[in-house]
Amino acid sequence: MVLVGEQDDRPPGLRADFTWNRLVSREHGVQGQRLQCPGESILTAYFPPPDSGLTVIHVDNEIIVVDKPAGLLSVPGRGEGMDDCLASRVQARYPDALIAHRLDMSTSGLLVLARGAEMHRQLSRFFRERQIDKRYVAIVYGQMVEESGEVELPLICDWPNRPRQKVDFEIGKPSLTRFRVVSRDPEANTTRVELEPVTGRSHQLRVHMASLGHPILGDDLYGGEATALADRLLLHAMDLGLFHPLTAAAIQFHSDAPF
Repeated sequence: MVLVGEQDDRPPGLRADFTWNRLVSREHGVQGQRLQCPGESILTAYFPPPDSGLTVIHVDNEIIVVDKPAGLLSVPGRGEGMDDCLASRVQARYPDALIAHRLDMSTSGLLVLARGAEMHRQLSRFFRERQIDKRYVAIVYGQMVEESGEVELPLICDWPNRPRQKVDFEIGKPSLTRFRVVSRDPEANTTRVELEPVTGRSHQLRVHMASLGHPILGDDLYGGEATALADRLLLHAMDLGLFHPLTAAAIQFHSDAPF
């Protein structure tokens, strides 16, 4: 059995070295506009990476932290052939593991699971109350001008074209992403950026970067011409911080991006 908690992961605070500018973009993310050309394909087949063993970052009697590979579902998908996922692979080794949040299939990086129902309730509460600190790194198309800032665009499922999401200023859910430029590569015309999801909407980081005109490389849903510039989505959950659900000690985990 897989239990899934709410994915609303606002971290408890900002790092002191961040200077933020608020970018509420209506130029690229037009209300109701899908950020991908009509007719372009979405997931029609699932080819998970071979099960060569878990990358376990931390394990104790209460939690398990693993590094999810790109291309693997976090939880079972709908339909035939969608059973292989991170949750089932972890549960094969740790039968009491219960998943409390998810990463997109195409995203790699850190994911925490609870051991047992009580720890799952605790972790789910942490996510619900935005007490989990998560940072991602991505490589996006183009040279970002701002050193840091915020993207605040309401998102909702583009139901006829799911799993795509879209910007909708009338019925979209409030969504906020903070970003900080790490480096720029003028020759490749790309920017490495650190991303902090204040809210945890589906595809939030991907849609917000695309809405600024800087889609994440390898994004087959929102990337446009940037889709072909990488053989995978260049988005990685690199930092995870939380309070241990039993001891209340602050714990931090890090995973270097494989790109």
